[in-house]
Amino acid sequence: MKPYCLTVPLTQLASLAIIAGALASAQAQPALKDAFKNTFLIGAALNEDQFSGKGGCADSLIPAQFNTISPENVLKWESIHPDPRHYRFSSADRYVKYGEKQGMFVIGHTLVWHHQTPDWVFLDGTGAPIGREALLNRMEEHITKVVKRYRGRIRGWDVVNEALSEDGTLRDSSWLKIIGEDYILKAYQSAHAADPKAELYYNDYSLENAPKRAGAIALIRKLQSQGIPIAAVGLQGHYKMDWPAPAQLDETIQAFAALGVKVMITELDVDLLPPATHSQEAEVSMNFELEAKLNPYTNGLPDSVQQALAKRYEDLFGVFVENRKSISRVTFWGVTDDNSWLNGWPIKGRTSYPLLFDRQCRPKPAFDSVIRVAQPL
Repeated sequence: MKPYCLTVPLTQLASLAIIAGALASAQAQPALKDAFKNTFLIGAALNEDQFSGKGGCADSLIPAQFNTISPENVLKWESIHPDPRHYRFSSADRYVKYGEKQGMFVIGHTLVWHHQTPDWVFLDGTGAPIGREALLNRMEEHITKVVKRYRGRIRGWDVVNEALSEDGTLRDSSWLKIIGEDYILKAYQSAHAADPKAELYYNDYSLENAPKRAGAIALIRKLQSQGIPIAAVGLQGHYKMDWPAPAQLDETIQAFAALGVKVMITELDVDLLPPATHSQEAEVSMNFELEAKLNPYTNGLPDSVQQALAKRYEDLFGVFVENRKSISRVTFWGVTDDNSWLNGWPIKGRTSYPLLFDRQCRPKPAFDSVIRVAQPL
């Protein structure tokens, strides 16, 4: 009788070796969540593979490093409520169960947004724009059903996302055009009624710029005067190597803290690639043509750039730590460079390096610099 021999393809062996190496590394290296355990929560936004156990080397990295999670897409309207008759909760259910199993603070993102909301939401049965009361009812029904399903399990909600234009005025979205300014108030009232214990957040990008920040401050004050218990403002944190300046970030955090709310960094990454535009917006609809000069690091990141990124993260976390009494959470938008949205935005097909872990889940010099910032705490 011949001895039993298991044959594994070389490609599979290579994949297994990478995962095994990542697991050993995750167990040996310091953890962000431990380094900042007395300071603020540290989180990551997860894609569906990652909270379903199909994320490769990230599967061991996530519970080792983070104590709060956000969903990249599965709680957005188009994912969970794609047509008028059906809700699809299976992916969102897995996300919430994953966070509970790992003992994490689970975030809900997002209930009302101008993107990733199906066209049918704003149309009647004939394809004409829906009326104010009908859209209000549709919005309130959606919020109530989703928030109630996860009542007591999702601990905080980005209720309204990106409601402001760059000049600080309300964005001219379909929500505003059809319902009017009070769509924001109604959204928060519905979310609070559905789960009175959940934290309610407002989330937006480029609030570090004075005009938009002023608009957000006015919005938060108005909601507070209307009895809405806003717990925190989310600065998305889609930063560049040269924006915002540390002083600008510090001023922004202090301005919102003065309103009596916490500040969260909700979607942190640092774009080090040559800019396709000088805009600081993180508007997902932006799209530019791929050019070689805008994608210079296809074969890896030079050490000088790695060190520059490490210094940038050191400066950012220096500001966060200085303002630690005002900050409740810092969440990265992604886990590793491989799954960052910046590989496809605002130019598809680029090779980006915006996070603390590389494509093999190994900590980068930026990770070490962030840990060093935490060491005196």
